[in-house]
Amino acid sequence: MTFKTNKLRDAIAYALVAGVTGFGGIGIAAAQEATAAPADQSQPTELDRIEVTGSRIRQASIETANPVIVMSREEIQKQGFTSVGDILQNITTTGSPAISRSNALASGENVGGQYVDLRNLGAERTLVLLDGKRMGVTSSGFSDLASVPTSAIERIEVLTDGASAIYGSDAIAGVINIITRKNFDGLEASGYVGQYGEGDGQVQTYNFVVGSTGERSSVLFGAEYTKEDPVYARDRDFSAYPNGPWHRQDGFSGNTDKGRIILANGDQWVLNPGADPSDPANYHAFGTGVDGDRTNANQYMFLRTGIERRSVFANGSFDITDKVRAKADVLYTHRETLQQIAGYPFGASDFGLSWSADNAYNPFGEDADFIRRTSEVPRQTNNELTTYRFSAGLEGAFDIGDKGWNWDVGYVYNQNKGVQTSTGNLVLQRAANALGATFVDENGTLRCVNDPDNCTPWNPALGYGQAGPGGLTGNQALQNYLFLPTHDTSETTTHIYSLNLSGALATLPAGDLTMAAGYEHRKEDARFEPDAMKQAGQNTDLAGGVTQGGYSLDEFYLEFNVPILADKPFAKELSVDVAGRFSDYDTFGNTTNSKFGVKWRPIEDLLVRGTYGTGFRAPSLNDMFGGSSQSFEFYTDPCDTLFGSAAGSANCLGAGAGPGVPAGYRQIAAGGDPAPTPNSQGNVPFVLTSNPDLQPEESKSFTVGVVYSPHFVEGLDLSLDWWKIKIENVIQFETATSVLNACYVLGIASRCDDFIRDPVTGEVQNAVLTTTNAGYMETAGFDFGVHYRLPETSFGNFVIDWKTSYVDYNEFKRDNEASTPVEQKNSWSVDSTAYFRTRSNLSVDWSYQDFGVNWAVRYYSGLKEACAYDGECDKPDFVSPYTGASPTRTTGANTFNDVQFRYNAPWNATIALGANNVFDHEGTYMYTSPNSDFGTYGGFDIGRFVYMKYTQRF
Repeated sequence: MTFKTNKLRDAIAYALVAGVTGFGGIGIAAAQEATAAPADQSQPTELDRIEVTGSRIRQASIETANPVIVMSREEIQKQGFTSVGDILQNITTTGSPAISRSNALASGENVGGQYVDLRNLGAERTLVLLDGKRMGVTSSGFSDLASVPTSAIERIEVLTDGASAIYGSDAIAGVINIITRKNFDGLEASGYVGQYGEGDGQVQTYNFVVGSTGERSSVLFGAEYTKEDPVYARDRDFSAYPNGPWHRQDGFSGNTDKGRIILANGDQWVLNPGADPSDPANYHAFGTGVDGDRTNANQYMFLRTGIERRSVFANGSFDITDKVRAKADVLYTHRETLQQIAGYPFGASDFGLSWSADNAYNPFGEDADFIRRTSEVPRQTNNELTTYRFSAGLEGAFDIGDKGWNWDVGYVYNQNKGVQTSTGNLVLQRAANALGATFVDENGTLRCVNDPDNCTPWNPALGYGQAGPGGLTGNQALQNYLFLPTHDTSETTTHIYSLNLSGALATLPAGDLTMAAGYEHRKEDARFEPDAMKQAGQNTDLAGGVTQGGYSLDEFYLEFNVPILADKPFAKELSVDVAGRFSDYDTFGNTTNSKFGVKWRPIEDLLVRGTYGTGFRAPSLNDMFGGSSQSFEFYTDPCDTLFGSAAGSANCLGAGAGPGVPAGYRQIAAGGDPAPTPNSQGNVPFVLTSNPDLQPEESKSFTVGVVYSPHFVEGLDLSLDWWKIKIENVIQFETATSVLNACYVLGIASRCDDFIRDPVTGEVQNAVLTTTNAGYMETAGFDFGVHYRLPETSFGNFVIDWKTSYVDYNEFKRDNEASTPVEQKNSWSVDSTAYFRTRSNLSVDWSYQDFGVNWAVRYYSGLKEACAYDGECDKPDFVSPYTGASPTRTTGANTFNDVQFRYNAPWNATIALGANNVFDHEGTYMYTSPNSDFGTYGGFDIGRFVYMKYTQRF
């Protein structure tokens, strides 16, 4: 066997991807080798064997026991999405985005990246490969898809089945395999420009690829630049107000930017607009002014974060001999993502500070507390991440008798280096100086007693927009003094050494008995270091410690494909695939995982397939070695008299487990006001801690499916797969809601020690949330696919592709306590995540000569959520035993339509015009804000997006 059959192999792969699977595929796997234009097949050539995603064995057949979705480059280009993350987010098997671009309040190392989450089991449980090799990950185990330029992609293969026996850790929910372009001849350049109908959110993408392929070598080089402008929440009706367009005056924050002065007797005063702040008579009681003197923080926030990305990539291969080839590829990506949220809600007493009576601007004659949101300096975070990736190796082929064998050895290096620059947080010592005693020097200049040479005195009574002595508005010197930027740094490094061997052992009556075996050594290191001011708690940003650690492992795998029957009655083909993998970590020890698959073709038109496998996910470096950090958590207090599931119970009244709360208690939300909705953000930060003693998660997965391609309807393929995944010893942060529920709803007294309440107000003042191995996750459902390439007609060609995923159930148990109920999340918006029961995509493509049109429909089923307003509770008496939600509100389904018109010009160019969400559908408003910090699902379109794309080939 030699490499001379590559052109035929590429032609086969091209035909499979472009001609058979279509968009989304039907569960048929395609080759991992690069595709090219079909080769001349007039001469007989030996059929080369290819590797398919989900198996290490190279084989002539493209169909395996594993369900695999394939998106070809051609089909990707028919979408209006320019990033890998957005492309994958629209697959029906994909769950809610791990950190959507509408999560404006998110913080930490992962912010700014784009991640994929199969089956709603968490992005850390989906393994992402680049050309069959692991991508680098953050310290939390997330693979950033934003580091992969779309111009480098030949196709994307999605294995919707657990594959730890083949690929090791993290492949619990499935595997994303991004195949890059190779064996390319010529030059291709492309430009893309689009924006929303509101005139914002412009997206620009420019790229080129140049390549040359000879008899013994191939080389490719490409570059891509992408810029996506941010979108302000104030520019969309559904996100402009905290509680949505139906309640525009509700939910405004008591953390006002007007300056809320709090005196010792409890009186609270706000300066009259435009009045002299030195006269106490010019103040009115807080709550009696415009909008109740509260602030709409949404006006300053980004609904969609901006992103700018630069990428350079290259790959090459050289046939050293007819049986040995050298290969290498490199990737460089620099990504910047910009977040913006409202100015800091500075409460002086929260940090032990006050406005001194000896400050010249203080007219009240006493030390005063105050709340002043610093809207003049919104909090921004610029997340920069630079990815360096290099892989190289040798691959070869040899024969033992008449049996062909393939081998390869390789090395992968991946490094992600990040810098997060944050502005808008106050330096506490400087705030104390600016609010402290002042004096007038000999030049008549007002100075701070504690820092006379540098400090600028501050008058917090002057609200946003009102300039004057000591005010923040228009006072650059004061802003420069109070606010200093911080710089968090991160670095993760991956080294992988691998050796693989595959081939045929013997010929059985039904075909070749084939095998694959291999060894892999991997080393992961990570460090995330918050700015020194944050570590020391010297500014108003959330405090955090250093995350640093690493681990290494050795793995061995073995896989066999055993043909049992062939060309027999009711057994045109029957084979089984058995695989096992031994993994030895230097942290927790070793684990062995296995997989069994069966493929049965009773007749030529029908394929029956099934798999069973065990899997695992090793604890991430952040799980084990993460520094303690603070977080303003979203939670629902069970003792809240409006939303709480245990309100009025003996436990909440202090007669049972846990500290009691006062009568009529309301949960305190950010800003110090009562929580306006369930799952509101708290007013004080809680502490998140890691756990070095964590053990790996363990999983079991099952699939059973059929693929039917009737010979009497040429071009039609139908598929139906049932799947089930169960994960035990789940690694998870405890949530504040679960800790409180354990105490008050379940009455577990030991859990009541994990938080502290204010003895007077009842507000939760502190809670420690730790990563644990506890409980389980289990989900099951069906994937259905229809792909129909209609016979050619005089008026063009039609291709219909319909993909649907239906989730039967999604269960979650938070701990190992027998009394803890199993939560059913399916069809709910809960824990800030949307769990859709049904997602469905339909695309219809028409082409005629050089013209084409593609119409795509994306469907999301409705959700249930805890009700925020009595008049909107269509299930007022419904009490969920799983979520504790009562009463309940249901939302309708949502459908988005996309269209693209394309023209293949005679000068070897393609021009495309399109619109995503062409009917400008607005997603259903949801008070629980799943995967978003605004009242809608973070994966929905935020308006009609119109674009133009031009591609020129030379």
